[in-house]
Amino acid sequence: MTEEYRRARRIAYAAAFAALLAVASYVSFAIPLTDVPFTLQVLVVLLAGFVLGPGLGALSVVLYIVLGAIGVPVFAGGAAGIGVVVGPLGGYIVSWVLAAALAGWLGQRGLLLRLVAVVLGVAVIYLGGVTGLHIAQGVSWRNGVLVGALPFLPFDLLKGVVAALIAPALRRLALQQEA
Repeated sequence: MTEEYRRARRIAYAAAFAALLAVASYVSFAIPLTDVPFTLQVLVVLLAGFVLGPGLGALSVVLYIVLGAIGVPVFAGGAAGIGVVVGPLGGYIVSWVLAAALAGWLGQRGLLLRLVAVVLGVAVIYLGGVTGLHIAQGVSWRNGVLVGALPFLPFDLLKGVVAALIAPALRRLALQQEA
């Protein structure tokens, strides 16, 4: 297998995770008292890092963001456009790049560090998300945490644990395909 072929395959994996992230955004429903929707995106963001590693995991999220910013309806509930990226939910979306890279960096070092990556990745996402709510809507930091982080915390940690547990099998499968 040539290096060119391996590189093309890795880019295809990043594109596949960008597509999976788009699909996960359509599993979206409102939670009372907040404009932030519940989705499966955190699971896919962390899984992308765990399976693809820091560079390709982050690249898959960047690809997803670019597609959404140029008008492809890939964001939660089918939203699209640069306004989503710079709007109230943009902090969450942009922070996924760092969360995927962090998961990829720590995720190659065993289950314990994958679980640490889940906690740190979710913290990064919430820091970005609450900051976005604060900047775009003038939400106080306290209220940002109350409506943009706390209602989602148990679910996002659970999604992260699921990603941490299934990632090794998916990574092995991807590596087998390269051999």
